[in-house]
Amino acid sequence: MAGVITASEPSWIAPFSGLCPRDFRKLVTMLRRDGADTVRTGRPWGLPLEDRVLLVVAYWRTNLTLRQLAPLFGVSKSAADRIIGHVGPLLALQQRQRFRRDTVLIVDGTLVPTRDHSIAEKSKNYRYSTNHQVVIDADSRLVVVIGRPLPGNRNDCKAWTESGAKAVVGRATVIADGGYPGTGLVIPHRRPKDGVLMEWQVEHNRGHKQVRARVEHVFARMKAWKILRDCRLKGEGVHRAMLGIARLHNLALSG
Repeated sequence: MAGVITASEPSWIAPFSGLCPRDFRKLVTMLRRDGADTVRTGRPWGLPLEDRVLLVVAYWRTNLTLRQLAPLFGVSKSAADRIIGHVGPLLALQQRQRFRRDTVLIVDGTLVPTRDHSIAEKSKNYRYSTNHQVVIDADSRLVVVIGRPLPGNRNDCKAWTESGAKAVVGRATVIADGGYPGTGLVIPHRRPKDGVLMEWQVEHNRGHKQVRARVEHVFARMKAWKILRDCRLKGEGVHRAMLGIARLHNLALSG
């Protein structure tokens, strides 16, 4: 069965991966260098590595079901499922472990609606969701850390610690919104009950808001991959999708 979509035709790459052909080829080269295309025992893959990578990122980008996506690449539904299970983890972001002293980071939590109710809870969006703590570099806007997914009803100040993001960041300076009281992060000044904020505090909050908005822009770009709007993956699938999409976001941003 011949497929319709193939990475050998550059016009298919940008719509289904969110990357320009040059960045997509760079991604495939990195995966091949890391051993993603080594010969394995058993039945060989029916698709070349380029098409397998495109299938996975197209799945994340469009959120089509495997029954819809597989015929577009000329493979069976079960083969598409195996490709996603094999290539998906290889696309995961290599999270940064060390930071310079002058590094400024921004953290915020984002909710991903998830159909696996064993790892999700009803949250403020009234859907079963998972809470993901995402840390970006304030200067480059690249994603550097993503915490483990937690139930969506977990507030951010607890999720910051429980997700493991705090342990990875260490002593770096981190900016956050007002939902992180008592965490030691740089948050806006709160107006006292019996008074008003001083002028310098108002000015500080204004600058804080402008800088912190960068993480919201990152969320908007990441959620162009529609799987983060309604994830059907189970277990580790939602975490792997977040890590993979973060890597694609970084690659598209940095080139």
